[in-house]
Amino acid sequence: MSVARALLDARDAARQLPTLTGADPSFSLDEAYAVADEIRRLRIARGERSRGYKIGFTNRGIWARYGVFAPIWGPVWDTTVEDAADGEATVSLAPFCEPRLEPEIMFGFARPPSPGQGLDALVGCIEWIAHGFEIVHTHFADWRFAAADTVADFALHGRLFVGARVLVARFGASGREVAAALAAVRVTLCCDGVDVEEGRADIVLDGPLQALRQWIDAMAAQPQHWPIAAGDIVSTGTITDAAPMRAGQLWQTRLDDDRLQAMTLRTA
Repeated sequence: MSVARALLDARDAARQLPTLTGADPSFSLDEAYAVADEIRRLRIARGERSRGYKIGFTNRGIWARYGVFAPIWGPVWDTTVEDAADGEATVSLAPFCEPRLEPEIMFGFARPPSPGQGLDALVGCIEWIAHGFEIVHTHFADWRFAAADTVADFALHGRLFVGARVLVARFGASGREVAAALAAVRVTLCCDGVDVEEGRADIVLDGPLQALRQWIDAMAAQPQHWPIAAGDIVSTGTITDAAPMRAGQLWQTRLDDDRLQAMTLRTA
């Protein structure tokens, strides 16, 4: 069985595996993206439809904690993206291995961006901005892995909840204005009425728009050449540390920018 099929089977069964780098210390990021590309083809072949991408490990504050020191990325799917336009959702944790919750800023593309674009041109490709949650999880025990493991492991993506979509023009008339407005957003993550952590969005590679631009350039340099299409959603990484989850919890966010809607997530 290929590594890609083994990982996809582990995902479908919600079970964990030994790390790939533990079995083969030479397993590289290039090999990991090749595995991710095979997984992408397998998921498309079984009827799943790509809805865009998630970028992970953009939060410099958590790099040392997880031993991953650069962004990673992977596709998100019609089977993993949920609309939460009213800011509320409920989820079963049964499909996930060691799930954690991340509050994020995400973008929706009106048209495909190009590598090397400035901020003004990039903003011209964006239709909307939203706050939302990503559930991340790992098929390797205790969140112990190397960067190449995380890339092959679906970029740790489990589920994406997209909150209310706000037209990009509400955040400014220029790329610099939009970038500054988003970088200044503060998010407080709460569980069962208790504040867990507060973060400011500039920890995400200086801001979500800057993270988006860096990712577009990095992905274009990869041999897989995954497309970015009109309508794609891209989530730019957690503004706090990823918080461990269990069933029966009530997760909420508070934001200091009233253009973005706070989120509420109940775990079943």
